[in-house]
Amino acid sequence: MSLFNVYPLFDITPVKAKDVYVFDEKGTKYLDLYGGHAVISIGHSHPEYVNSISEQVSKIGFYSNSIQNPLQVKLALTLGKLSKCEAYQLFLCNSGAEANENALKLASFHTGKKKVIAFKNSFHGRTSAAVAATDNPKIIAPLNAQQEVEFIELGDLVSVEKALVKNDVCAVIIEIIQGIGGLDESTTEFYQGLSKLCKKYNSLLIVDEVQSGFGRTGDFFAFQKHNITPDIISMAKGMGNGFPIGGILIHPNIEASLGLLGTTFGGNHLACAASLAVLNVLESENLMQNAKDVSRYFKEKAKSLSNLKSVKGRGLMLGLEFDFNVSELRKKLIFEHHIFTGSAKNPDVLRILPPLTIQKHHIDVLFKALEKELLDLSGFKNLTGLKEN
Repeated sequence: MSLFNVYPLFDITPVKAKDVYVFDEKGTKYLDLYGGHAVISIGHSHPEYVNSISEQVSKIGFYSNSIQNPLQVKLALTLGKLSKCEAYQLFLCNSGAEANENALKLASFHTGKKKVIAFKNSFHGRTSAAVAATDNPKIIAPLNAQQEVEFIELGDLVSVEKALVKNDVCAVIIEIIQGIGGLDESTTEFYQGLSKLCKKYNSLLIVDEVQSGFGRTGDFFAFQKHNITPDIISMAKGMGNGFPIGGILIHPNIEASLGLLGTTFGGNHLACAASLAVLNVLESENLMQNAKDVSRYFKEKAKSLSNLKSVKGRGLMLGLEFDFNVSELRKKLIFEHHIFTGSAKNPDVLRILPPLTIQKHHIDVLFKALEKELLDLSGFKNLTGLKEN
């Protein structure tokens, strides 16, 4: 049987990882500045994480949600305390797409409406309603296209209100910092205005923190910088440091009822053990402050780069926007300098999403490699210009 291939693959086979490094089967060491799509939050194979999962699987790894699971209660209490979202209710699932799917379903149940507002360059997942709210027609099948979704430019409150005034919108879903879209973020005025409009027109505000949550921006959630209160918050990726787990935080104004949402694997014993370890390490190692400190250092170092148009994002959810397509640069970084980075919908953006344990000397390694490649690029352009003359 062959694999159903869905991604172009680099010819690299990781077999081991430790903190910010990944090792392939040949023993080559790579600096991981991408964290497997922002998943690795507390570093690869963190001892507390490994011990937590190992101890739990030696007791019980799984049983259905028809029984008591004290780990779920402990996770809800710990998450509420660290995120300062104690008033919310927690529903656990398995991935970011599933989190957004349940968020949209819940919004439709609560409001009795079915239309969704999303934003251009958004990405919310590849499942039914989540992919319909993703601004990428290539991955939306006819089945998904039955969903009613209107895409609006990020920052355009006038168009949002024009769409909401029809009173058929169950939810507005938004990434505070767009991930795959290219690290764009609007203003506090926009996010606060969006929140007010949702309340005015009885639509729920869903904030997608799947990539930005769990301390990646230096705040626990990216929305907290803008002083808003979402109705639903979706999360996944860094929540489990590689173990599949997702969830939504639900405002207490939304009432639960039996059968409204459900899951088989969501909130299982191993997933809860993994996420509890992540939260403990985030707090004990002060990783949110580290994200802010390293981010400042990164942005200062970036000032010396040639061909750079802008530095995007905040915390350790960053993008370097150049004045050229970065696909070849990424290949140079991974195969010649052994550094993992990420791409974006914007082909000129190099995404940097490292473990939150990253240190300044690791950033130095990246910039040394970038300076070399940019110098080579400049030399090639000059040589080309001479030939043309």
